[in-house]
Amino acid sequence: MLPFETIEEATIFLGRNLTVAETLWFNYSAKKSDYCLYCHNILFLFLIFSVVPVPLVFVEMMRSLGFDKYKIQPKVSLSLSDMFRCYKDVMRMFVLVVGPLQLVSYPSIKMIGIRTGLPLPSAWEILAQLGVYFMIEDYTNYWIHRFLHGKWGYEKIHRVHHEFTAPIGFAAPYAHWAEVLILGIPSFLGPAIVPGHIITFWLWIALRQIEAIETHSGYDFPWTPTRYIPFYGGADYHDYHHYVGGQSQSNFASVFTYCDYIYGTDKVMKQCIILLFFF
Repeated sequence: MLPFETIEEATIFLGRNLTVAETLWFNYSAKKSDYCLYCHNILFLFLIFSVVPVPLVFVEMMRSLGFDKYKIQPKVSLSLSDMFRCYKDVMRMFVLVVGPLQLVSYPSIKMIGIRTGLPLPSAWEILAQLGVYFMIEDYTNYWIHRFLHGKWGYEKIHRVHHEFTAPIGFAAPYAHWAEVLILGIPSFLGPAIVPGHIITFWLWIALRQIEAIETHSGYDFPWTPTRYIPFYGGADYHDYHHYVGGQSQSNFASVFTYCDYIYGTDKVMKQCIILLFFF
């Protein structure tokens, strides 16, 4: 909750007039507790898990209208009931694990210093922090993902996520409850190291989940803006990982490909591409 009763008090505190964004933030958040603001994550995640994959459902249902050429595994076709079953399982995990985890993790957010007050961060500050968060998450996620492809990790935990050998958008958060908890660590680590404003934290959580849905879309669209991000893996890159399944020892990257390149876990896919090219 902001320590100001009026905009005039906030103006005096800052020593300047509030920006338009800061005025909107004041009007929205002044009477809301920090805990309430943090719990907005639950609503954001619900909307992202429920709404963002929906266009991909229509694309899957209308493949004959020209979308089939973008399907990475064109021989695989999922029914509406298959996709709805996946969504139901994701929502069950959301209600039983993700939501409660958000409710009880607020003390850790306060401890690391995520702030809710004024001034708001600049656009450059937000972009810089998001970049750091993505890099930290990508590196730590890479090693956890490799661990989960060990015999014990895969059989006990990660095999659930690989039930979809041809992934779909709804399958991005589809996983064993233990994997949901474990992979929450890389997502939290960036904000813990470089704490910022709650708005930056909201954006980070939202963008990371939207990126995961795009990566699991099963389609390689030529107009996807992420194609222009250096070292970005994307749907085609991660789809191969799902296609190979439990035996996969490559393409562990969650967002970027630099870890796979540095540690040599991109070689299998490269070899397959070379074989396809010559044969």
